[in-house]
Amino acid sequence: MTHAFSFLPAKRVSLSGTVTLTALLLATLCLPTHAAHASAAEEGTPGNTPVERGQYLTHASDCEVCHTAPGGMPYAGGRAFKIPGMGVVYSTNITADKQHGVGAWSDAEFVAAVKQGVSPGGKHLYPAMPYPAYSRLSDQDVRDIRAYLATLPTSASAAPKNNLRFPFSIRSLMIFWNIINGPTSAYPDDTSKSAQWNRGRWLVEGPGHCADCHSPRTLTFGLSSSKAFGGNTLNGWRIYNISSDPKSGIGGWTEAELAQYLSTGHADGHGTASGDMADVIGHSLRYLTPADIQAMVTYLRSTKPVSTPQDSVTFRNVANGDASLPQNSRGARLYASACAGCHLPDGTGRQSSFASIAGGRSLGADNGRNLIQVLVNGTGLQTATGVQIMPHFTGGGLSNRDLADIAAFVMTHFTTAQPHDLEKQVEQTVKERD
Repeated sequence: MTHAFSFLPAKRVSLSGTVTLTALLLATLCLPTHAAHASAAEEGTPGNTPVERGQYLTHASDCEVCHTAPGGMPYAGGRAFKIPGMGVVYSTNITADKQHGVGAWSDAEFVAAVKQGVSPGGKHLYPAMPYPAYSRLSDQDVRDIRAYLATLPTSASAAPKNNLRFPFSIRSLMIFWNIINGPTSAYPDDTSKSAQWNRGRWLVEGPGHCADCHSPRTLTFGLSSSKAFGGNTLNGWRIYNISSDPKSGIGGWTEAELAQYLSTGHADGHGTASGDMADVIGHSLRYLTPADIQAMVTYLRSTKPVSTPQDSVTFRNVANGDASLPQNSRGARLYASACAGCHLPDGTGRQSSFASIAGGRSLGADNGRNLIQVLVNGTGLQTATGVQIMPHFTGGGLSNRDLADIAAFVMTHFTTAQPHDLEKQVEQTVKERD
């Protein structure tokens, strides 16, 4: 859930120095195998036809977000994924166009690409495509996804060429990566757990590929199993801890709050989704059934707690009313003039619940990383009633120092955070934006 958006699931195996092919092959002996048959958890997908089921699974798998460039045609590819230390990978065209898309592929070739990361001709995909997670889908699930994609408008757009540093530009290295990091396959239901829990596990770890964004990486760029769902940093954003930890994860949320957030992008007392998470909710999670959302909640609340201090925030009790805003700092005055009109002095929001920032982790977590991202880049959330937009504040008469002062005020007004070096952080974020 990148979403979605970098190198993929792994057992915790690290590479150091020169590793021989023999060693890599021996490493596979230590990896657990999984049953290849579909579990009951996979069989709850709504739909009476392959196209209907495929549409649901396409939403659940968050395909549109990753395979659509900003402002581009849906599923035509071209979205850039910046991988620190490696370079840039661009998503591919998955429309039914026969030359630049997947229209000329057979069903078997499409299944192999989605579940094994191998496209026609034996070309290995980079695991920015989350095929290790998708390996938990059945072959029929993947064929249903293709049946739905075939009903959509086609595009003749070709994705830009990847720009990867050596040796990551050598695709054949993915053979060794796969030996260590997957893909796996469907696993049987855990009979000690409820059907709801098993469905939730399948949605979270399979099509939803939540760990791909919300888990840190190992030295092999696989997912850390010991810190699963403990948060990560991608594309300049902090992807928050969603483990069951009560302070830095979602353990302190009620089931109703978490379900509201996943299905709408907002939860009272926890703020509104932004950045990549807003994309995931707007194009994926809001289309899931209430039963599937509840299944995901059940599973996520059962995960191992992982403590990450940078995600922990202590909030202040802030009074409402314009008089409650102090006027003794530039940040406070700037907030009053540029922000309070929508968000109000206490952060509860004026025009709609989506304008409420009260209780949002972005107000204080990770030295204001995501707060600054929103101020510099803005964000938008697709909802059932239209797009909820938070505009960016760069190029509108506010300097980098102004944005840093606003961020510092927000952090100290709403939370007990102690910000530092915010102007440098703003400058770096603006540079990355440009």
